[in-house]
Amino acid sequence: MHRSRVFYVFPLSLLVAGNALAAEPVEKSDHPHPAGTSRAKKTATQPDANAVRAEKLEVHAHRPATVASSATKSDTPLIETAQSVTVVSRNEMDVRGVLSLNQAVRYTAGITPDLRGGGEGTRYDQFALRGFTVPTFLDGLKLQDSPTGYATAQTDTSRLERVEILKGPASALYGQSSPGGLVALSSKLPTDQKFYGGVNTTGGMFDLYRVDADVGGYATKDGLVRYRLYGTVNGQHSQMSRTGSRRFSISPSFTFGGNGPTTLTILGNYQYDPENGTYGGEPLVGSLRPASYGYLPRNFYDGDESFEKFNRRQGGITYIFNHRFNNDWSFSSRGRYDDIKTIYRSVYDNGYYTSNDMLSRSAFGTNEHTHNLAFDSQFKGHVRTGPLRHTMMFGFDYMQQSASEEGFYGSAPDLNVLHPDYHMAIPAMSPYLHYQTNSHQIGMYAQDEMRWKGLIVTGSLRNDWYRSQQNEYIYHTSTHESPRQITWRASALYHFDFGLSPYISYSTSFQPQSGTVSSDGGKTFRQADPSLGKQLEGGLKYQLPGTSLLFTAAGFHIEQTNVLVAVNGLGYNTQSGLVHSDGFEFEAHAEPYKNLMITAAVSVQKVHDDSTGKPLMQSGTGNASLFAFYTMPSGPAKGLGFGGGMRYSNKSYGGEASYGSVWVPQYAVFDASVRYDLSNLSSSLHGWTVAASARNLFDKNYVANCMSYASYNQEWCYYGERRNAQASLGFSW
Repeated sequence: MHRSRVFYVFPLSLLVAGNALAAEPVEKSDHPHPAGTSRAKKTATQPDANAVRAEKLEVHAHRPATVASSATKSDTPLIETAQSVTVVSRNEMDVRGVLSLNQAVRYTAGITPDLRGGGEGTRYDQFALRGFTVPTFLDGLKLQDSPTGYATAQTDTSRLERVEILKGPASALYGQSSPGGLVALSSKLPTDQKFYGGVNTTGGMFDLYRVDADVGGYATKDGLVRYRLYGTVNGQHSQMSRTGSRRFSISPSFTFGGNGPTTLTILGNYQYDPENGTYGGEPLVGSLRPASYGYLPRNFYDGDESFEKFNRRQGGITYIFNHRFNNDWSFSSRGRYDDIKTIYRSVYDNGYYTSNDMLSRSAFGTNEHTHNLAFDSQFKGHVRTGPLRHTMMFGFDYMQQSASEEGFYGSAPDLNVLHPDYHMAIPAMSPYLHYQTNSHQIGMYAQDEMRWKGLIVTGSLRNDWYRSQQNEYIYHTSTHESPRQITWRASALYHFDFGLSPYISYSTSFQPQSGTVSSDGGKTFRQADPSLGKQLEGGLKYQLPGTSLLFTAAGFHIEQTNVLVAVNGLGYNTQSGLVHSDGFEFEAHAEPYKNLMITAAVSVQKVHDDSTGKPLMQSGTGNASLFAFYTMPSGPAKGLGFGGGMRYSNKSYGGEASYGSVWVPQYAVFDASVRYDLSNLSSSLHGWTVAASARNLFDKNYVANCMSYASYNQEWCYYGERRNAQASLGFSW
């Protein structure tokens, strides 16, 4: 379910940017213009000028936070979207000083953040949504995890224009996905400006350094060809001693076709992480519970400095093609090729002590390489049947992956936690895994959005064909699976003229699973079927007419069936597992509203695994947050923005330990931000901005999450992020 120690348990900038996820022009529809909030009133004889105007808005400006495309694969106002979606805009990320996806989603209702702690395990983006880990999509295409999860891409958030968190099953449009939902990232792409750019430098605690540069404009005089080039160099010592991260990334992009009916965008990216912290943690005894010596410090490192290695190279090229046939019909297509290679080795603690102060450890290593292809194409159009207006979509997508891994495992000397030696002789590891996996998924889907006055009824239907073949060369085994799955979604929403939208929706999902199962007590075995998810959600949305102030409230019930359940001592699984998640969420967003940006969220949830009678491991029981930022509109302090936030996480379940159930206590931390437009001091400083932000302002000492396996006597915990402050100086034009 998560990129945990599954192998350890057993053998071991401020710039204007266009959108990317929905980079196709806004479809002609009856959606209100993004700046508006009331339902547009159109008649059968109304001309299609609004559609053309919407397309111009899409090209010339960025999308507001009240519009999202992840739920419908088309730009749709959130007030008319019958599903919970949270938008984190570029402006919000800049104001909060966000440096990672984990940090970007912390103020979202339903999130259990920082599953591997806030200052460790940062090489992957790990959080749960409504109790489930969720996939990430970049520019509308899935970032495919490797089979074991080590050769997995991480997107530097400074190259993103926005983040959308879509909650609940979404397989009807996206194929294999999580019952909890998905996270959709949108890259910065060329915009309709002759010349623009910026440079932002950042420094901070733990020796943080960053230089982000962004430049773009017209490549031809008439703007028919546009370009944009983004790059970053950054690094920082991690919270755990003797470890750090470094990154080099560059993203060039070109758009051909200007504002015409046919456009093609080519986006490239290369990112090199020569190091990225550590993947270790702390034993439960010594972090969540006191040991004989008390508690371990928050910078405790359980590895070996000489042995530690993490090297990731990831490159990709994406195309986004759009063609508008007329004011009613259009075609869009996008595709991406990714190449991700990871070399990783570390010494980690086993989660228990061999004596009072001696921590048991093992060594692990992996060389993993994946080649990924993804395509998604669709026709979209508008038709009428009597009084009904239809927005229809017919699509086809394809994913392919070739992945290989060599895994190594071995012993490591125990570590004296009071007097640690981080330069020990580590015995040579032995190979325990060597596989090659080839998989592909083909999906065909259709969607019809029907409108009558304020009523919006949406239906989506999809059929997927998935095939996977894995050959293991050490044990000379081969596994094969080829499930076929139908998923669907149905929803209804009524948008009143005064801004209220009650809605109800039902959606389904599926996820392929590896492993063999038996339904006759171990007499015969078969490949596991996919797990299935379904959700019933109902709620209310209210957007204050003429503003970006949006309130949403939703209740949901999720069931995941066909979950694998291990048969103790017999080495196989059954598919009798049932997991359900029930909860309520409330969010409020405004950006901007009378110079105030505000984000508020509250959630309560209960996630239960019927096979164990316990919650899902690392699932939280709710969260609450509030972030507000105000910019002075006039007076001597004009242009000064200041604000702060509070993040509260209720207790979370960390598994079963030797003493019983592990519950990680609730915690609350505070953040603060300030920024100033220096042009208010002097016109000669036009374009210059200074900013500062701090996370965990009061340096609260807390445990973010735990993973405990009593049957293996292995119990780990992860400290939350310590106080981390940064300041930046930027110039844009």
